[in-house]
Amino acid sequence: MRTGLARRVLAAGLVSLIAVAGCGVRPTGVVPAGDPPSGPVELATTMTIYLVKNGRLSPVTRPGRRLSQADILTLLAAGPTEREQAHGLTTDVPPDAGPFSVTAKPTGHMVVTLSTPADDLSPLAVQQIVCTAAATVPESPAQVTVIAAGQNIGPRNCPR
Repeated sequence: MRTGLARRVLAAGLVSLIAVAGCGVRPTGVVPAGDPPSGPVELATTMTIYLVKNGRLSPVTRPGRRLSQADILTLLAAGPTEREQAHGLTTDVPPDAGPFSVTAKPTGHMVVTLSTPADDLSPLAVQQIVCTAAATVPESPAQVTVIAAGQNIGPRNCPR
């Protein structure tokens, strides 16, 4: 009785081995696939923008990819996310304040240019722009001059 079972198991094993061996896949050598990936790795980063809560500046950290200083200011003008709004955050920066351009001077001074006239910016909006721009260079406290439709406001520091 045991001999019959052993023969069936052996036969099944041989059939399986023949099926696998005869599947048509032939061994190959090394297949060239080109160069390995190269270039900078874009790591997740955070950015700080200054929104308004109860009439005062409130720093908000957002996750994301690395953005230019002008793009960060564009996010500021776009206003708070739904989640930030749910926490009572707003912005005084008009949505049409952009496009923004940022010029860094070697003395730790920045110039932020926008298209909105200076009369359209509240003092709180100017503070939001100054603090958000300064937060893009945390290694050195920057003075920021805002140029709104040709009118200079500043230089100012962020009252952190």
